[in-house]
Amino acid sequence: MPGAYGASGPGAPAPGFGPPPGAGYGPGYGPGPAPGAAPAAAPGWAGAGVLPPPPGAPPGYGPPPAPGSAPRGEANPAQAALIGLLNLSCLGLGYVFLRNWIGAALCWVATVALLVLALPADVDGVPVGLLVGYGVFLLAVAADGARRGLRATLRIGESFRRLALPLAVVLLAVPAGGSLAYGAARDEAKEQALLDRLAAADAQVKSADGLAFDKAEPIFKQALAGYEELATKHSGSRAGKLVPERLDAYYKTLSAPYENETYCEAIAPLKHLRGLSGTIDKDLLGPRPAKTDEPLAHSLYECGTSALGVYTATPSAEVSLNELFGTFPKSSHTTRVEPAVRAALKTRTTALDSGTEPCDTTSELRTLRTSLNAISDPSLEGVTRDAGKAVQRGDFACGTDQFKEKDFDNAIKTMTAYAKDYPESPQAAHARSIAIAAEIADEEPAAGKSLPPSTVPGGSRMVMVVSNDGPGEVELLYTGPMTGKVTLKACTTCTKYPGPVLSQGKKIKACTGPSSKYPKATLLLPAGDYHFLQKRASTGTSAAGDTKSSKTKIEAGYSYTNCLYVTAAF
Repeated sequence: MPGAYGASGPGAPAPGFGPPPGAGYGPGYGPGPAPGAAPAAAPGWAGAGVLPPPPGAPPGYGPPPAPGSAPRGEANPAQAALIGLLNLSCLGLGYVFLRNWIGAALCWVATVALLVLALPADVDGVPVGLLVGYGVFLLAVAADGARRGLRATLRIGESFRRLALPLAVVLLAVPAGGSLAYGAARDEAKEQALLDRLAAADAQVKSADGLAFDKAEPIFKQALAGYEELATKHSGSRAGKLVPERLDAYYKTLSAPYENETYCEAIAPLKHLRGLSGTIDKDLLGPRPAKTDEPLAHSLYECGTSALGVYTATPSAEVSLNELFGTFPKSSHTTRVEPAVRAALKTRTTALDSGTEPCDTTSELRTLRTSLNAISDPSLEGVTRDAGKAVQRGDFACGTDQFKEKDFDNAIKTMTAYAKDYPESPQAAHARSIAIAAEIADEEPAAGKSLPPSTVPGGSRMVMVVSNDGPGEVELLYTGPMTGKVTLKACTTCTKYPGPVLSQGKKIKACTGPSSKYPKATLLLPAGDYHFLQKRASTGTSAAGDTKSSKTKIEAGYSYTNCLYVTAAF
């Protein structure tokens, strides 16, 4: 049936819903050409021939690229290497070319953080963990940049593309140069730190200068330890190379007392300097310790000889001189000791002979003798014996001078000690007499008007019988032309006599009982005036130290009796 929309018959199109014949509505929807058939060139409906390929999508259409990535293209290994190298520059430039701003920002943040933590350069440098982490980060962003750049389409010109690879290689010098610059800065920081330590040691030496050496020595040792560490562990540093100069200054500072001729003060620091060879590196010290031998020996000699006879000397003469003999036995200064000791002894014996302050001179002689007795060197044996004799002379001279000066208490002590210390001395008896006279004079000053004679006068002697009519043992001392003492035993039946109140002024009649009742002693005395002192021992009715002095004139041709008794206080 014919219709308005098509015709039937051979060669006519099949009926359907396709476009009308001749209409230009694009490709049809019929079946494609037979296999192996050539495409039809004439336009027409779907059934007229093969359809042309569809046109490409217009720009701006299609799925968008992933964020931070460039358009994808053919694989380009050179471009990947370029982007990786640019990211290794620490500046994230590979990401900048890829327009991956997030990645670039991460590189910038990491690099800034490293600079903040690393600068300014100090002695310890950057922690190893931080450097390792940053290196891993750089390798990661380089690898990531290479991956992203392998197929990316970069929007750069051909001429810039040719310069990009050399630029990337050149920019690798940024981290390398930064590392070198940082290393140099760190090395300078180390040098400065070592110089600061050198300055600190210098300040310690300066602060200790002028202090007593026992207080200054710990400070000096700290400074010296600092010098040694710089010179041995950092010998190539600027500070280490300055240590020898500092050691010269150190030795000069501690040798200053010797240069100033304060020899006793010089001993301790010189011993310290000499002993450093056993504690400090020998190669560092060199010949410096040996150079202190002569100054130390000289100081020991001067200090020791100046202390001879000086009781308050510190150190004492024997300390310094023993150290001189022990440490420097072959020194020229050891041979000077014996003449110096003899000169010191002669100076004091001359003063003793002059009678000027014999007790002070004797004290110096005694100190000198004590020092010589403590020095074991055989060269001083002769002068040590001479010093002992001088002390003996001095003791007697001192005792007699004390008596003459009315210093009876000390005269008693000095002369009693003399008689005890030198019993074989020809002056021992005279010393005992002076001690007795001084004891009497201490109670009765008139008895000390003159020294007792050194010899007993000749001529006739008068008898004096002394009896003890009192409780307790009694010692009777006497001095005059002859000086001595006797001791009378206690009278066991005797008591005190009534005092002035109870006796009512009646005269006491002592020793009126049988003669055999009273202990007695007989004295044979040359004529002259005598002073007596009785000293009664303690009993139940008398106290120890009860004394009574009296004066008697002994005349030729007479015999005398002396009865010793005790009266009560009232």
